[in-house]
Amino acid sequence: MKVPHKAHVAIVDGESFTVMRNTGKPFEPRLSDAEKPDLSPSNFSAGVRHQDPIGRQLGRTDLEELAHGAAAAEWLNAKAISGEITDVLIIADPKTLGEMRKHYHSELQSRLVGEIDKTVTGQSTDRIEKVIASA
Repeated sequence: MKVPHKAHVAIVDGESFTVMRNTGKPFEPRLSDAEKPDLSPSNFSAGVRHQDPIGRQLGRTDLEELAHGAAAAEWLNAKAISGEITDVLIIADPKTLGEMRKHYHSELQSRLVGEIDKTVTGQSTDRIEKVIASA
């Protein structure tokens, strides 16, 4: 996947949010400058549509995880609107990515260079770079 030089790379799951920068070439990403923004996952309306009866009975819907994804999207929205982010790649597990998409502002959408629906939180930087390069 082509990721512009200096693009932000947001790595998200239901509990973790890390933002890095691509200091490498567009087809040879090198990630650095890891930052873990402080989120206040307050959007607990997130995921209400996922609350089907079976999901509630089996405990498969965790509103806090979905709220975390919504809060990450809101943080990215604010940075895109203020012009602090010009290009962004989002890597998130499928459930979190689906929730985040519901909260994208049009300004963030216009700055997206791509999305990868894969869980990479906790992986080494080298492994994440390989996931990006092979996407």
